[in-house]
Amino acid sequence: MRGRWTLAIVGLVLIVAGGLFAHLTQTAGGIRIEDVRFKGAKGNTMSALLYIPPNATAQIPAPGILAVHGYINSRETQDGFAIEFARRGYVVLALDQTGHGYSDPPSFANSFGGPDGLAYLRSLPFVDKENIGLKGHSMGGWTVLAAAAAMPNDYKSMVLEGSSTGKPFAAEGTATWPRNTALVFAQYEEFPDLMWGVDLARDVTTSPKLWALFGTQGAVEPGKVYGDPAAGTARVLYTPAMTHPAEHISHEAIGYSLDWFAKTLKGGTARPVDDQIWFRKEIGTLIALIGFVALVIGTFDGLLEAPMFSRLRLPAIADGTMPPHEAASGRRWTTAFILSAFIPALTYYPAFALGGTFVTPSAFLPQGITNQILVWAIINGLITLALMRFAPKRASRAGLVGQSVVIAVASVVVGYAALWLADLAFKIDFRFWIVALKLMSAKQFLIFLIYLIPFTTFFVVALHVLHRNFSTMDAPRGALYLTNILALTFGFIVLLVLQYGTLRLTGKLFNPIPDPGFVPLSTIVAIQFVPLLAIVAVIATFTWRRTGSSLPGALIAGLFVTWYIVAGTATQVPF
Repeated sequence: MRGRWTLAIVGLVLIVAGGLFAHLTQTAGGIRIEDVRFKGAKGNTMSALLYIPPNATAQIPAPGILAVHGYINSRETQDGFAIEFARRGYVVLALDQTGHGYSDPPSFANSFGGPDGLAYLRSLPFVDKENIGLKGHSMGGWTVLAAAAAMPNDYKSMVLEGSSTGKPFAAEGTATWPRNTALVFAQYEEFPDLMWGVDLARDVTTSPKLWALFGTQGAVEPGKVYGDPAAGTARVLYTPAMTHPAEHISHEAIGYSLDWFAKTLKGGTARPVDDQIWFRKEIGTLIALIGFVALVIGTFDGLLEAPMFSRLRLPAIADGTMPPHEAASGRRWTTAFILSAFIPALTYYPAFALGGTFVTPSAFLPQGITNQILVWAIINGLITLALMRFAPKRASRAGLVGQSVVIAVASVVVGYAALWLADLAFKIDFRFWIVALKLMSAKQFLIFLIYLIPFTTFFVVALHVLHRNFSTMDAPRGALYLTNILALTFGFIVLLVLQYGTLRLTGKLFNPIPDPGFVPLSTIVAIQFVPLLAIVAVIATFTWRRTGSSLPGALIAGLFVTWYIVAGTATQVPF
């Protein structure tokens, strides 16, 4: 009995160790972090993390920076920037845009929340109102541009990461507006046409929109400062060799921001731009995320020994109470693997296009990206049902639904409680890069209930067929885990290798559907499918090996994935 709880204990140790390491990193040098809520101009609740360095006092105010994430991200995505800004003496407000994180929906409302965030930052007594910078990534750039347009005299400089002035969501840039602007636009950006009207990101220097911002009539030279910082007309372009989402987690991109604010804001602490420790926090929260998975399946394993779950435990095959399992073999195995791995990837873009066109956000289905994932899940669930009759038969284990529901809910609740405690103690979520598991707000929990049943139904079907094709008790444990992980993820791995290989070679993603507008964002979303489905495979394989049933793992996967998606994306309608 004691041994059954070992994995849960390991998970807790990893969460505490990773959380503490992340906390010590983000509070290094006496930085204080506060989770703040404040009212916007229209009475809406806004959310942010406030980083307060020890040099910031009401007697000696410090310069401030408003840092804003991009679409379907949250305030923690800016952690690398926020940590390094705060280490250099800046007060940082890492904002949740409207409809993201814990800021009230809908997304895109109230100028993305930019003016509200700037007004709140300026209201703090320990912030020097004459030295405020704005920094935004992607849609976060439009957020800070909206703040600059609404309050043109209330900031001093800005950094746009992978973003742009002008249509579709910002005022047109000129040689004098916005003030003192640095643009970081990567050579392998996925959104060159949307942002700057060029086909290839590496050709951004020839964009007429960019010329208007820089006040030039010819190609902009990267790294060269145009204009006059004292007059507020300074401009500079940086073009690092990376992609749009990589700008979140880049020493180079963060270094450009540090250098620009050191030149355009007064009152910061001198520190070399290459003196950066933020990546330690990424490692810490990654360790905590791994610990979360271990805690959930370890809790399942421990609870399985309780008398109330006795019928759920794996019957003995050797004593004849359960027939031995048969899986696909030979060509049948190969066919099953190819179909399992590649059908989800082949249907990905068409499903997202259908979801974006026909399942638009509504009061009943309020999240656009979640709707697109839901359409993908429904299509693949139906395909899996159609192919189920070709999978090897398995003896039925009827009567396990009630116990499976209880143990799945209990296991996930323990994991949720661990995240709540980690947030309370360390001010962290469980994440690495754009893969992030966050607590749900009350509104998000209601949205979670809406999407829970269809997503769980998909996993019930998909994991049942997965185990019928590949899982046997006599298979080597490592080989079984690897097979199931690859069966769920390999198609997406190939898809991403092809997309980003093409981007690297040609400067743009390839368009597998007629409307290319879906491709860049959908491709970035697909990155998360790989680790998420790998986690699902680990949970499903572990629980199947303990029970001989696919149902408990499917229920845990449904709860976990629905929570992950709903808490981590944008809500487009009021809720």
